[in-house]
Amino acid sequence: MSLAERERCQILVLGTGVAGLAAALGAAEAGAEVLLVCRAPDPAVTNTAWAQGGIVFRGQNDSPQLLAQDILAAGANYGLPEAAQFLAERGPQLVQEWLIDRLGVPFARSADGSLHLALEAAHSVPRIIHVADHTGAAIESALLAAVRANGRIRIVPGYQAVDLLTTHHHSRRAVDRYALKNRCIGAYLLEVANSRVCTVMADVTILATGGAGALYVHTSNQPGSIGAGFAMASRAGARLLNLEFIQFHPTCLYVPGAPRYLITEALRGAGAQLVNARGEPFMSRYHPRGPLAPRDVVTRAIVDELHRTGAECVYLDLGDNAEQLAQRFPTVAETCARFGIDISRERIPVVPASHYTCGGIVSDLRGRATIPGLYVAGEVACTGVHGANRLASTSLLEGLTFGLTAGGDAAIRAREFPLDEGLCDAIRDWEPVAGPSNEDPALIAQDWSAVRHTMWNYVGIVRTAERLERAVADLRHQLVRLTSFYRTTPMSAALVDLFHGCTAAGLIAADAQRNPNSVGCHYVVK
Repeated sequence: MSLAERERCQILVLGTGVAGLAAALGAAEAGAEVLLVCRAPDPAVTNTAWAQGGIVFRGQNDSPQLLAQDILAAGANYGLPEAAQFLAERGPQLVQEWLIDRLGVPFARSADGSLHLALEAAHSVPRIIHVADHTGAAIESALLAAVRANGRIRIVPGYQAVDLLTTHHHSRRAVDRYALKNRCIGAYLLEVANSRVCTVMADVTILATGGAGALYVHTSNQPGSIGAGFAMASRAGARLLNLEFIQFHPTCLYVPGAPRYLITEALRGAGAQLVNARGEPFMSRYHPRGPLAPRDVVTRAIVDELHRTGAECVYLDLGDNAEQLAQRFPTVAETCARFGIDISRERIPVVPASHYTCGGIVSDLRGRATIPGLYVAGEVACTGVHGANRLASTSLLEGLTFGLTAGGDAAIRAREFPLDEGLCDAIRDWEPVAGPSNEDPALIAQDWSAVRHTMWNYVGIVRTAERLERAVADLRHQLVRLTSFYRTTPMSAALVDLFHGCTAAGLIAADAQRNPNSVGCHYVVK
């Protein structure tokens, strides 16, 4: 399915992870017509599909107040209490209503038929429900099936967002330039297969484009997680916040030359221990909760242990329950087996990798960004829930909760404030650069290498003022050079990715430099 050169819709949703799918469903349920777009040919190729551990639900002797308390504590008390309370109250209700009752996601059950509740790091009680160790894939599949069955949602894969359309930047009408408030009115979308740019005008645009983990050398994320939403929102003039808080997952599979596959921390919740190359458990030296300490603590402890011992990795030791854990976590077992590691008999080599962007585009509890007509949901958003660090297994919960909420509210706005035809006629189409392409794949690969190594070495797990100063300067210089090139060569998906990625990296580095204090997963050595 292709888009026309100019399209008009009520709700434009960018992204098909849990937040984007939930937003589309929320808007459609509220009566809106939705255009749902993703870059990949297969809309199921998302970070959501890679999420292993589970989704927060309700534990025994649990309460919304206790969950909110855990969320804020994991975030180093840097978060917004109202946002944490909203997620704690509304989130489990929506899990019950949508995932369990309506979509029938096959969550694991105990022998008595009750939902199996797992314990993960920094949670006060077991409250995580899961589908073995492929929870995200099960949720993605169920939501995607519901989207495809909904007649109000048109899903179009293979299109990449180039830029947000706004009245201040893209209208030819003088009256729009003088307006005090800017308004988001859609996006330019690039058809990846042939580099054709379409103008899509929407009453409301919802960004659900995910985070920026793939800006680092080592990451648990899909390759497309390059902060594109941050880059576009920043250029449009939206407020962004807390981008310095990049959560590094402590345990990703370490096989030289292979991708860093995430090894769920639910293994530690089930009893696996972190040990060094000599087989010695070490986490008790760093935190009272040992291997179940918050992620930033575990990550820095691993880095310290690697520096102390000179080893390349540490290990997850599954102990006496290794065979049972191998059966409970089949995705982990199968992934490790591809690299010759039998987790029922061998320890799993692991290292930290970038995992989650805790900050993002500022929004209220209905998903509204600071530019009218622009909504955000999921990892691209900063609602204040996560503060300086994210509590385990809240990402799927946040995406579902704020996606549905944003979609429902966006449908109301679309009905109340539709674009007028005069404004639509005044929006400029993309003006392509004439002539043959002069982009060089080798130069693009080198630029990506420079971005990722700058982020890993200077804006990584441990930061210093000197490193951050170097990162900001290097990324700024690289972006100036890229901007000049971007304006003189025909459009391509590879070039758009690089431009978005370099822009987002610069935003993250600048936020990190502005915050001289160590808090949560932003750790600065003075």
